[in-house]
Amino acid sequence: MPEAVETLDGWYMLHDFRQVDWTAWKKASTEEREQAISELNHLMASWQDVESDKQGSFGFYTVVGHKADLLFLNVRPTMEELTELETALNKTKMAEFFTQPYSYVSVVELSTYMAQGKDPNTDPEIQARLKPILPKWNHVCFYPMDKRRDGDDNWYMMSKEDRGKLMYTHGMTGRKYAGHVRQIITGSQGLDDWEWGVTLFAHDTLQFKKLIYEMRFDEVSARFAEFGSFYIGHRKEREELEKVMHV
Repeated sequence: MPEAVETLDGWYMLHDFRQVDWTAWKKASTEEREQAISELNHLMASWQDVESDKQGSFGFYTVVGHKADLLFLNVRPTMEELTELETALNKTKMAEFFTQPYSYVSVVELSTYMAQGKDPNTDPEIQARLKPILPKWNHVCFYPMDKRRDGDDNWYMMSKEDRGKLMYTHGMTGRKYAGHVRQIITGSQGLDDWEWGVTLFAHDTLQFKKLIYEMRFDEVSARFAEFGSFYIGHRKEREELEKVMHV
């Protein structure tokens, strides 16, 4: 039987996409809008404090296109903490003007080959990747994906060695974009509808297109990759919330 790859698992990640009911927001009184902005700002400040204490990480983004308006991206050591912070957001005044068109739950994942000859519990490089602080880069790209299970193109019926070779080649393509794109790969088997989530960060959105297009020619993508919807966002500081919500 094909052998499953063992993984190193780190912090949990929640991509929380929100849509603004702009009609209701514009009809709200000035006092209601000020209260909503103040509450959400206070909540995001508490999330930033968690990052300062190195107990998680947080990113706030505006999203382009019809799929969502905002993305609250949080990373935490436990799933329970993600549940609590999502509930806290739902209890704010601002949540009365939000819908939640999409969300994604996953856990930071590394293959065990990354730890060959190292102790994953103490190695600083491995720990930094398993417990990531989100890059403060200008743009984010998120998409979920599966590995295909169709006839001869069944990823899960291939040997571990053959899968490793294909992933190595795939990784070499990604290395060409070092310094231009950073990525966090999260596993979601049993946690969400897809098998993995891919979160990319860049200062130039065009780098997302170039990287993903070039990777499509790698055999592992051309034969075995199935992709969900893509979401593109632009990083904002917490202090920009009032400007983002101004009407």
